[in-house]
Amino acid sequence: MDFTFTEEQRAAAEAARGVFAGVVPDAVPSPALTAGAVADGFDRQLWSRLAEADLLSLLLDEAYGGSGLDAIALCLVLRESAKVLARVPLLEHSAAAVAVQAFGGPELAERLLARAGRGELVLTVAAHGRSGHDPAELAVAARRDGTAWVLDGMQTAVPWAYDADLFVVPAHLEGTTAERTVLALVPRDAEGLVPAEQVSTSGERLAELRLTSVRIDAGDVIEADGAWEWLHALLATGICALALGLGERVLGMTAEYTGRREQFGFPIASFQAVAVQAADRYIDLRAMEATLWQAAWRIASGAPGALPAAGDVAVAKIWAAEGVRRTVQTAQHLHGGFGADTDCPLHRYHAWAKHLELALGPAAAYEERLGDLLAAHPLG
Repeated sequence: MDFTFTEEQRAAAEAARGVFAGVVPDAVPSPALTAGAVADGFDRQLWSRLAEADLLSLLLDEAYGGSGLDAIALCLVLRESAKVLARVPLLEHSAAAVAVQAFGGPELAERLLARAGRGELVLTVAAHGRSGHDPAELAVAARRDGTAWVLDGMQTAVPWAYDADLFVVPAHLEGTTAERTVLALVPRDAEGLVPAEQVSTSGERLAELRLTSVRIDAGDVIEADGAWEWLHALLATGICALALGLGERVLGMTAEYTGRREQFGFPIASFQAVAVQAADRYIDLRAMEATLWQAAWRIASGAPGALPAAGDVAVAKIWAAEGVRRTVQTAQHLHGGFGADTDCPLHRYHAWAKHLELALGPAAAYEERLGDLLAAHPLG
């Protein structure tokens, strides 16, 4: 395996480090200190800096003001964002925009993508279904009505719902025997679209979106086969990148703390019991990293494999969900009582880690999905 990144991918990561250098995790609103949502919206100043650094248009073609990079570059940027708990819809926005580019028509792309790349238009994706564990495409039904489409259903835990201008909503075709999914781009002010506030473990504002006879122009619906599956894979892989960045920062914080905290005249990092636990978490992070880049490479390259790319994504999400949970739990343990103090930023990372662990489904859901893929594609 060759994990060497291209010059353009390394430049994207370096630009991200420059933008995120000004973000102080201690200043990120704490869910432990705030009743309800930690804030009404995301960090607009940081969003503007990302736009100025061309990181919101990273995956878009040059025709739309973008850099034409791939999923690997996006994951490198997301990894850096999670280290500082950046409160921006970078994953959902970027994934939605590139899905429009890859599967939408030229008129739709021309209308949306340049503005999205400049951060003037904010996109998000309704990808959690009714419960967070069931297929999102089955939570909303779509039917044709003349030249328009009509949507009915509900999606839960939609991120950045109160900030987004457009929602990308997967929906199954109603009244047909064929299992087909379309992607509907629903404007925030669409008649029949009603958000109900929810709050994530990280304290961020989510929404349950209820759609009742929401009418969408045909030009705002993506009917291409495989569009939803590709978008879901990119979202899941991006979550793995966020989990990796968060886990790396947490393990770094733990190394710093145990290196200076002394008992019996020695740093506790020198004790075997502490070193073994930290080493186990280092192994988790390296496994998370290897499986992340395998999944991102399959999405970016379209290369064939023994299993469809969804198999690599499932493996990466299993490692990310389990690994980030174990990492923050070990960090909390090795920090002792100081780690539970709200003056220490570790509790913020713990809350974010729990959100990432369950986002788009827990490890068990992807283990089941991987089992189904193995059954359908025997490796022998």
